[in-house]
Amino acid sequence: MSRILLIDDDLGLSELLAQLLELEGFELTLAHDGQAGLDLALQHTFDLILLDVMLPKLNGFEVLRALRTKKQTPVLMLTARGDEIDRVVGLEIGADDYLPKPFNDRELVARIRAIIRRTHIQASDNVQTVHSFGDLSLDPARQEVHCQDQLIILTGTEFSLLFELVQNAGELATKEILSEKVLGKKLMPFDRSLDMHLSNLRKKMPERNDGRPRVKTIRGKGYIWLP
Repeated sequence: MSRILLIDDDLGLSELLAQLLELEGFELTLAHDGQAGLDLALQHTFDLILLDVMLPKLNGFEVLRALRTKKQTPVLMLTARGDEIDRVVGLEIGADDYLPKPFNDRELVARIRAIIRRTHIQASDNVQTVHSFGDLSLDPARQEVHCQDQLIILTGTEFSLLFELVQNAGELATKEILSEKVLGKKLMPFDRSLDMHLSNLRKKMPERNDGRPRVKTIRGKGYIWLP
């Protein structure tokens, strides 16, 4: 049974989601302010955290920043509909995905299952195998990346994106395919999630010794990992 932490100060919504997700087979833990949610997230192991932006004591961004210094637990942020800046900021500081409120119950469950499925597949696939690509070493079981003998701390989504790109080095990886494989959802117009995850990935990766870029962006189409 997958364990989910919901951090949201809307008591009515929290109770409804608890009933929904328990019926879907998830084990849910509730927190109604940012500090309590952060404490639970750091003290216990969860498969996914549902994190609202507007919270008392610590807001969702503060919770996420603090969490990412210690853990890479997948985080699905719940944002106000139409508030693009919240989504961008959330992705920049390490959210795996976002869902605008109000949301459809089926879409929420689908997003949750996609993130957890991707995480579990990465953890179980090739358990004894470490993949090497040039100056990169990727360990799916540990969700660890080493580059030039440095440990690179990535979120689960960033790891999945990097793995997909390097496995197809030299070839165009379209945004449509990456969205389905990495984010578990169809690419929607004006969705900047992939762009933000790639931007985060670029910032975290050391420069190559020869100065060449690691990724080439093909505007409007996708990305090429340069071998």
